[in-house]
Amino acid sequence: MTIPRVKICGITRIEDGLAAANAGADAIGLVFYEPSPRFVTVARAAAICASLPPFVTTVGLFVDATQADIENVLSQVPLDLLQFHGDEPAEFCSRFSRPWIKAVRMKDDVDLYQCAVQYRQAAGLLVDSYVAGIPGGTGETFNWDRLPKDLSLPVVLAGGLQPGNVADAVAQVRPWAVDVSGGVEQKTVQGGRSGGIKDHSAIRAFIKSAKIRGVAGV
Repeated sequence: MTIPRVKICGITRIEDGLAAANAGADAIGLVFYEPSPRFVTVARAAAICASLPPFVTTVGLFVDATQADIENVLSQVPLDLLQFHGDEPAEFCSRFSRPWIKAVRMKDDVDLYQCAVQYRQAAGLLVDSYVAGIPGGTGETFNWDRLPKDLSLPVVLAGGLQPGNVADAVAQVRPWAVDVSGGVEQKTVQGGRSGGIKDHSAIRAFIKSAKIRGVAGV
């Protein structure tokens, strides 16, 4: 079984990006969607990228952004890969001379085979939970049995993952990669997530569970 890649998404601080890298994350995600509590400015994103050691993939997340807005980010932030979380057509996603992945929110009527054909130029499909009005970072899981084993594109599994369930997710789905955001964030006094501030011990536990326990099936 292939050891899954791990992306820690919604990084908003240099220290959190470094914690992810030091724990063995393969990629970090930077959110350029202003309504998100994990939104980062171009300047903050550039500083985070500049702090990272080599061989950590930097991913920029966009939701129905304009071409001009994306090009503005790319002119200042050295992103390795783009992640499109809105209704962007494949032709639009391919305009930026970067590899890209397309997020698919798992509505009841989603046909992943059709998505794989529609977005065949993508580096992969990121499958995420569907919650109306929230394009990502929902904190909700979905039924992993809905994921076919023979898609033509690599699968990045997201949606409600955290250290306590990612091993089961990896063992069942066998994705190319897993993606986590809220599941490794600090909790507020009220018990909710802090919206971008990562819990470094949770990051370490998540990566260990994904790469060791999940592959071993324990």
